[in-house]
Amino acid sequence: MAAHQADARRMLDDRGYSGTLIRGQNPALLFEKAVRDRITESYYWKEQCFGLNAATLCDRAVDLTFIGGTYGVSQKPTPFLCLAFKMLQLTPGKEIVQTYLNWGSEIFDRSEENDHGLDPMGEETEDDGLERQKKIRSEFKYLRALAAFYIRLAWEPVDIFKTLEPLLEDRCRLRQRRRDGVDLLTMDEFIDRLLTRDRICATSLWKLPDRGVLQDLDMLDEYTSPLREELEELDRADNGDRQGEKSDVEEQRRSTSANYDDESRHRDGHANGLSISDRSDDDDND
Repeated sequence: MAAHQADARRMLDDRGYSGTLIRGQNPALLFEKAVRDRITESYYWKEQCFGLNAATLCDRAVDLTFIGGTYGVSQKPTPFLCLAFKMLQLTPGKEIVQTYLNWGSEIFDRSEENDHGLDPMGEETEDDGLERQKKIRSEFKYLRALAAFYIRLAWEPVDIFKTLEPLLEDRCRLRQRRRDGVDLLTMDEFIDRLLTRDRICATSLWKLPDRGVLQDLDMLDEYTSPLREELEELDRADNGDRQGEKSDVEEQRRSTSANYDDESRHRDGHANGLSISDRSDDDDND
């Protein structure tokens, strides 16, 4: 245990650190000093993060039941934050992090191959396959969230956008531990916050360049929202309603104008009739 603590403290000492750098600095310095101190002094870090490597860290991440930064009056670090700090200590390669991110999908693909032909009816229905995929991906959702958080901390902007944007279609529900309670959010909400906010999970994130700038530099393709078709249908429906309202207004205007013309002609005819009768009366008087 003492050796583990000494190793953690040595990582925080710039004078003796000679490991992998992230954007030219010690990865541990991506967390604020107060948060680092709370993590290294927490029970979870001392007990559950001891001796973890890139493989055994997955077991801890799968056992997570919520995400978050610090909680409670004493602002204890969550296991999620401790594991994120451990990943910064390990600095796994991109292939390993991609494996974390796609873990559920790979297992589902292998299980499909193994179960092929075992169904009594000869094939598995599409609904059953979707349910199995949702169940498997739900089991590893906190591992994906941890990998996404690490990617936002450690990777370059282009890689961050390319890797995290596909998760905007993920609707898995997550629990987030806050200082005074627990909230529910979906994976796409968490990813959107990672891409748009500068602070999340008690961690100050380095500011991402605007996506439009990267598109202008031809470093990223234009993003197509998965809701694009639905939004276009809503726009068409709104335009149709507006056209219908405009036609109703125009018809009402035409009707009002016609009524006004009829009344004008009626008044003019009545006035002409009065003038003719006046002339006839004058003639009779003469």
